[in-house]
Amino acid sequence: MRREIPVKPGQTCEILIERFGSNAEGVGNIEGFTVFAPGALPGEKVRLEIETVKKNYAVGAVKKRLTESAIRVAPRCPVYAACGGCQLQHVSYPAQLELKRRQVSDAIERIGGLKGVSVLPVKGAENPWNYRNKMQFPVGRGAGEIVIGCFARGSHTIVDTTDCLIQQAGNNALIAAMREAARKFDVPVYDEDRHSGVLRHVMGRVGKNDALMAVLVTATPELRRAKEIVGFLRRRLPNLVSVQQNIQTYHNNVILGRETKLLWGKPTIEDAIGRLNFHISLRSFFQVNTAQAEVLYRQALDYAALTGRETVIDAYCGTGTITLFLAQRARRAIGIEIVAPAIRDAQKNARDNRVKNAEFITGDATSVMPRLYKEHIRPDVIVIDPPRAGCTPPVLTAMAAMHPRRIVYVSCNPATLGRDLAILTGLGYQTKEVQPVDMFPMTSHVECLTKLVRKDLL
Repeated sequence: MRREIPVKPGQTCEILIERFGSNAEGVGNIEGFTVFAPGALPGEKVRLEIETVKKNYAVGAVKKRLTESAIRVAPRCPVYAACGGCQLQHVSYPAQLELKRRQVSDAIERIGGLKGVSVLPVKGAENPWNYRNKMQFPVGRGAGEIVIGCFARGSHTIVDTTDCLIQQAGNNALIAAMREAARKFDVPVYDEDRHSGVLRHVMGRVGKNDALMAVLVTATPELRRAKEIVGFLRRRLPNLVSVQQNIQTYHNNVILGRETKLLWGKPTIEDAIGRLNFHISLRSFFQVNTAQAEVLYRQALDYAALTGRETVIDAYCGTGTITLFLAQRARRAIGIEIVAPAIRDAQKNARDNRVKNAEFITGDATSVMPRLYKEHIRPDVIVIDPPRAGCTPPVLTAMAAMHPRRIVYVSCNPATLGRDLAILTGLGYQTKEVQPVDMFPMTSHVECLTKLVRKDLL
């Protein structure tokens, strides 16, 4: 007999928040039925109004906090309540770190089915503010004015942002300058519903010595008064080194299109992690938190435990950051990446850093890894840093078939990490330890590294 759902839309009820959900929302229950309460914290009793009811859960809006958690703090950002860019500004930073540790631990145990895995305390950021070196904000209109910022929580309404507290100063300066330029030069901004207008997104990257790249994403191939806009930005932004136009004509939510025009300056910017310098193009993957990236990569080196005699594969290598770190202590390092411009950047990065024992392959790891296995490549260590969807089964199978002594799994999604660790366990590897690193303070996201060892070597 099907159980009756105990709540309905519009109903007001009181609930004790028991834990955090995967997106940092509060979670409680009514008669055993799960209820999500965005903004509520564990231990708080709240009065909420049920807004959405599904088969297995409901979502409610908090109308009043009846008790308040000791980890609650006042958010610094004036638009935090509306903006969807951050989810944890109302939580003290030490509590954020413990929340993320538990998030990783729960996913490994619940999804991966692995008991007793050591999940270490999260390595927090020395400064959890103004860390993002990359920004990509949508552009639109609100109350007749040009707005640039993050989408509001759960919608495509743009919250106008003048000083994003997790963005580096250069990106905030770019937003202010581009908002003024759009007004001054009468640039038609994009209307998502009508699929009309020109300026869709403004993207910024901040590199070494605060060098700034500006990318104007347009819905049309033509950007009227482009030279005047470039001149205006150059006068306003003294650290500007690149202005590019990316053309995205499709009526969808994909930010970047296939075609890019260099309007002025250089096609890449440089950044540095440790003693290594990297050229970064607008499409290249590069960690958005440069300071914490060094923490992450040094941990990867520690887990790889290289002696200088090993062959190492770095799957999903991006611009070759981890590959080049590994090459410093390996005999041979092989990077794999599907994005061709990122591989070109990686090759240039290797040349510029005088790294001669690193090579790079353009292609999907799903097909490249099985091919390398057939070519009798047998790495001692494999490092994988896949997208949020995790690894495909062919990648995991080919990786295990190569019989590396150790696997270092870098993940930005605890759920897919847990799933993949379960598969690797069945393929002969034991999860030894997990080290989370807080790459994204004030948000619900967490990066972590996992050390796996071949079972027959234990």
